[in-house]
Amino acid sequence: MADKENQQDTSTSGEEASPTVPSMTHSIVRSMFGLGLFAVLTAGLIAFTQLNTAERIVAQEKLSRSKALYEIVPLAEHDNALLDDAFWINAKALGLDEPAEVFVAKQNGKATTLLLPVIAPQGYTGPIRLIVGISVSGNIAGVRVLSHKETPGLGDKIEVKKSDWIHGFDDKSLLNTSEEQWQVKKDGGSFDQLTGATITPRAIVTAVYQALKFFDEHKERLLSQEAGSHYKRGN
Repeated sequence: MADKENQQDTSTSGEEASPTVPSMTHSIVRSMFGLGLFAVLTAGLIAFTQLNTAERIVAQEKLSRSKALYEIVPLAEHDNALLDDAFWINAKALGLDEPAEVFVAKQNGKATTLLLPVIAPQGYTGPIRLIVGISVSGNIAGVRVLSHKETPGLGDKIEVKKSDWIHGFDDKSLLNTSEEQWQVKKDGGSFDQLTGATITPRAIVTAVYQALKFFDEHKERLLSQEAGSHYKRGN
């Protein structure tokens, strides 16, 4: 009797265990499907967010650039369509790693100011994008920061809304400011450093000086460019 009971128990146990295998398989498949669907949805959401973020960044940069242009050359000082009167340039001397637009301000059909895209590559926390306006006489009409990642409360004082430091470049030129003076005061130059931040202004002073030198060396060709053209020299 005991043997029969054991046989019955074993048989019953086997019958009860057999459905467990497909049940576990279905559970694993469902879990894998769920994880796969979650991964696809997550990837899609990340891609959508990145796309929207990239578009917002581009739009913000365009807005910042437009504002900077008109701060440097107000409407009363030009009579052309400033945002349309531009040509493309890719110059290592300006810190550029890809083509960017140079805007030309004109009065009565004659160029008065070039607005050069400039990148100061050695900011404290990364590159600093600038617009440097240079009059045809070689004087700086103005400098504005388009984007940066400098330390809030320290390096961000390069922004015109945070301090007037950036106005220190106004009217400077290669003629009225010697090469030795194109440094921050800590390095023996004539430009103020920011309290608690020297690397940031040092990078911008260097970049602006390079922009002036580039303009001085290529002035005639730069001023002769037509709207929409590409300035071919790569340095």
